[in-house]
Amino acid sequence: MIEKVKELLKSLENSSVEELELESEGLKLKVKFSRGSTREVVPVEEPKKEEIPAEKLEEGEKEENKYYVVEAPMVGTFYRAPAPGAEPFVKEGDRVEKGQVLCIIEALKVMNEIESEVSGIVRKVLVENGQPVEYGQPLFYIETT
Repeated sequence: MIEKVKELLKSLENSSVEELELESEGLKLKVKFSRGSTREVVPVEEPKKEEIPAEKLEEGEKEENKYYVVEAPMVGTFYRAPAPGAEPFVKEGDRVEKGQVLCIIEALKVMNEIESEVSGIVRKVLVENGQPVEYGQPLFYIETT
């Protein structure tokens, strides 16, 4: 599969295509081409939904609440905004729609936009701007609506 992806990317090298999304066999790949520079390809996996233990809930929250947990799909550096000094993509309490950009994770000099897989309200941002993140690390709690 990796060889086929490499062949596809090589064939698009001199084209005018700027972005490519591919989903196959449980693997989701999103590539944004930056013409005039070389970029590495980083596979992106879907975040998982899980129940948050009661001790991790904010004060006043009820144990039976379940949130969608957006996890880091890769190792990298977490950024809340598109540029230094810019407003964050989302803040706690913001309503988000499926496909809306939540943050950026920089991996191997590639800026990977992390999109919401659900619509709902951001209840908790778990990572500070500029902080390194690990694969599978929870980034956001979203209350689905």
